[in-house]
Amino acid sequence: MGNRRSSRVLALQALFDMDMSSDLSEERFDSFCQNFTPSKKALPFFTRLVEGVRQNIYKIDSLIEEGSENWKISRISGVDRNVMRIAVYELMFCQDIPSKVSINEAIDIGKRFGADESGAFINGILDSIHKKLDIKVAETEDNGDSIQTDSTKE
Repeated sequence: MGNRRSSRVLALQALFDMDMSSDLSEERFDSFCQNFTPSKKALPFFTRLVEGVRQNIYKIDSLIEEGSENWKISRISGVDRNVMRIAVYELMFCQDIPSKVSINEAIDIGKRFGADESGAFINGILDSIHKKLDIKVAETEDNGDSIQTDSTKE
């Protein structure tokens, strides 16, 4: 397993833990890291993903709900919800990662840790979100505006 895949899997586990305990605090994240120490190679991307999702969770969850017609975020399984949160964060803020890579990684991780239908479910929602984000980017570029991302944070 590559470093980025390891980082994504560990981020899923950390976010799942925080989600199930309803505690997105830095203390909870630190506690997770003390119990499940990421490798030195996986640590930077893992931290970027978890912190990015934590800081943008309301925007991310809103996009997931919009893309998942008739599904409230609370009704989506914890694994699927957190896999998609990571992927949506990547789609929104990680311009160094091709969208296809983020979506395919989410599908693969969802298949591995989720239910039988998780891959198709995640794919459908992320595809919808990806299209919506592409439209917003195109509209912004047409207006000559710039988009700010947090991809320079680390």
